[in-house]
Amino acid sequence: MFDLTQYLDHKSDLVNQTLQAVLPESGPSRRVLEAMRYSLMAGGKRLRPVLCLAAAEAVGSSGREAISTACAIEMIHTYSLIHDDLPAMDDDRLRRGRPTCHVAFDEATAILAGDALLTLSFELLAETAERSRHPGISIANLKEIAQAAGCTGMIAGQMQDMGAEGRTLPVEHLEALHRLKTGAMIRVSVRCGARIGNADAAQLQALSDYAEHFGLAFQVTDDILNVEGDPAEMGKAAGTDSARDKNTYPALLGLPKSKRLAQELVEKALSALTIFEHKSAPLEAIARYLLTRRR
Repeated sequence: MFDLTQYLDHKSDLVNQTLQAVLPESGPSRRVLEAMRYSLMAGGKRLRPVLCLAAAEAVGSSGREAISTACAIEMIHTYSLIHDDLPAMDDDRLRRGRPTCHVAFDEATAILAGDALLTLSFELLAETAERSRHPGISIANLKEIAQAAGCTGMIAGQMQDMGAEGRTLPVEHLEALHRLKTGAMIRVSVRCGARIGNADAAQLQALSDYAEHFGLAFQVTDDILNVEGDPAEMGKAAGTDSARDKNTYPALLGLPKSKRLAQELVEKALSALTIFEHKSAPLEAIARYLLTRRR
């Protein structure tokens, strides 16, 4: 029987060791480096890099070839969290059980730390392409990551989310928003891992379908946790979406329908993996975990 906890612990350790190795030890501004390390090494699920590694394994790779790309994606994710937490955006004071970056340091340092993590991620991706035996794959991944993180992906979704505060969106508009804000970086994590593992066209499509359903399921369960989750377990405040009058699945559909939607999306994600047999066990287990996660 597949042990998800053991798998996640092993992969998270690998990601953390690699992140520690690629973060600069010193530089012209020690304070920015301290803020980068504070946020990047604060723990967390490491979901996106683990999905990248698991997708590579699903198509027959060891996964280790994908570690640099996986860590670059985690840097981008962490930068986005630092900026999301800022007073001008979500104004959160707690992240992963600790004061957010702008609280622990200051607002200007937090902005620059986020910027520095974003640019460092692309430096790492460029270095990966330079030493790759298949530079074409690395360049394709680099381009898709930039698109997923940029003004037609995650940033577009974040802008739409802020612009919709205080007014009610149709559910289909909320879905489109979250496929950008949350789903784009989850989808690219899986697709990059698949490419690095030399996925064929059918495998890449199946993993893309998995990621589409998984990404939306993740957001639905995140919305549910914001309503009924335990702040001590989540490491961040609950009830913040309602306080900001944000559009969420529980707000639009209610909790029972939101939970049914999450179940349906997880089932669709699992059905996309049938061509992989036992090699997709980690991806299957991670999808099922969404329905029981508490943080």
